[in-house]
Amino acid sequence: MYKDILEKTVNYVKETLAGAEAGHDWFHIERVYKTAKGINAKEHGDTLTVAMAALLHDIADSKFNGGDEEIGPQKAGLWMKTLDIPEAVIIHVQEIIRNMSYKASLGEVRFSSKELDIVQDADRLDAIGAIGIARAFTYGGYKNRAMYDPGIPADLNMSKEVYKNSKAPTINHFYEKLLRLKDLMKTSSGKQLAEDRHQFMMVYLEQFYGEWSGER
Repeated sequence: MYKDILEKTVNYVKETLAGAEAGHDWFHIERVYKTAKGINAKEHGDTLTVAMAALLHDIADSKFNGGDEEIGPQKAGLWMKTLDIPEAVIIHVQEIIRNMSYKASLGEVRFSSKELDIVQDADRLDAIGAIGIARAFTYGGYKNRAMYDPGIPADLNMSKEVYKNSKAPTINHFYEKLLRLKDLMKTSSGKQLAEDRHQFMMVYLEQFYGEWSGER
């Protein structure tokens, strides 16, 4: 039904994110898109809203745009206005993009919808498990952060602003975000998929510390 809109949007995202940091590139978008479609098949959200939010959620991530949290929703909105998309869907997708990041949950959340839950779960699933680990270290390397520093403990009570400006080692990120995501899943499918990925991270951390200490 929306084949032309989706094909055009896929091409737009691929072109826009060409050369992007590997953890937030087209392949990340594609994984989230596929996962969101799978979750939506069981949750029965609005198909177009879920698809467009999944495809456009990182079209201009604030992390790579000076912390500007409005550039993503604005850029997504401008693109959607070039297509035959109802205004209500455009506004809904923009609200999803504004509210789906982990850091958004550290502040006051003023918007909720089934479609937000679906796309947010799909995005969070890509942040955990084997791919989530790879993405964490890819971004850490991109920002020239230490892998691990025993002298820098994880901050488990960060505000949104502190989280946004953190330069902590990548291993800290597991405790500050990744290991928390399993319990933040909103959909039944998301909760189920998160279990295995969470356990994989726990096994990984055990192995990491064993190797770090020379015991394995």
